[in-house]
Amino acid sequence: MEIVLFSIRTREDIDQAEYERTFGEMLERVAEIPGFVDIRGYAGEDGSELALARFETAEAIAQWREQPDHVRTQERGRTEFFESYEITIATEWKHYAWSREAGRSSAATVAAAAGTPSSG
Repeated sequence: MEIVLFSIRTREDIDQAEYERTFGEMLERVAEIPGFVDIRGYAGEDGSELALARFETAEAIAQWREQPDHVRTQERGRTEFFESYEITIATEWKHYAWSREAGRSSAATVAAAAGTPSSG
């Protein structure tokens, strides 16, 4: 699993309705990419935003990065919406979940070649 962290700080003078409409459009487009898993958004108390997107492969991320509507919207983001942003792409090396109903469950663990711990 590949994880994309998109940390955003929007400009103070943006058209909020247009920003939200454009974001919704991009959610529709990314959902069309084979290998896209999901995206979640979080708002910071300081006005920052964080989008956490999951993709099955690095190739799926590359396809999203090069998607024509997304490329045009990236430029719009820089000129109209964003004060700044940071993107981090990481490979998941371990995942587990817990719920009151199911308890703990583990997904397959991928250990890095450098000897990343695979149990926990």
